[in-house]
Amino acid sequence: MGRPLLYLLLACFALPASAQIYKYTDANGNTAYSSQPPDGLPAQTVELPPLNSVETQKPGTPTPARPVAAQATGTQEAVAPYSALELTDIPTDEALRANNGTFTVGVKIEPRLQRQHLLRLVLDGAPYGQSSNVPRLQLVNVDRGDHTLAVQVLDGEKVVQQSPAVTFTVQRVHKP
Repeated sequence: MGRPLLYLLLACFALPASAQIYKYTDANGNTAYSSQPPDGLPAQTVELPPLNSVETQKPGTPTPARPVAAQATGTQEAVAPYSALELTDIPTDEALRANNGTFTVGVKIEPRLQRQHLLRLVLDGAPYGQSSNVPRLQLVNVDRGDHTLAVQVLDGEKVVQQSPAVTFTVQRVHKP
């Protein structure tokens, strides 16, 4: 009896928003739902909450979640596709302890990375490592001392957006 009731409920929610739903108890004592009031049985109308809706937008349309980038080219303004793009998991108040100079950093990106885009690190102003679509990136054998690190979003070889650079210090064991 559980599946038919589930199907009935699903069918009720699939009806247009203007349809009325009725709840009643059938002759066997089971609660039932219908789009038609039952003959000869008392029924209650069911008030349904409003349906959720999502407004579709064309790609590249500036919205509060997609701020217009500060760079302008001629009369067209470039649109930053990501409202948040920043590095995480890098200590800036203390030295990063990486005895062999290997560590990973996270990338906070909103909305989610688009399918055609890749992430690439920029270490001390130069591209670093392989491009990836994973928001965890590894650095290997980084020298001790002060460094800057940023992340770029690439579309092919074109830089779409870049995060602010973060300054950090690597502390390594020095072996003579």
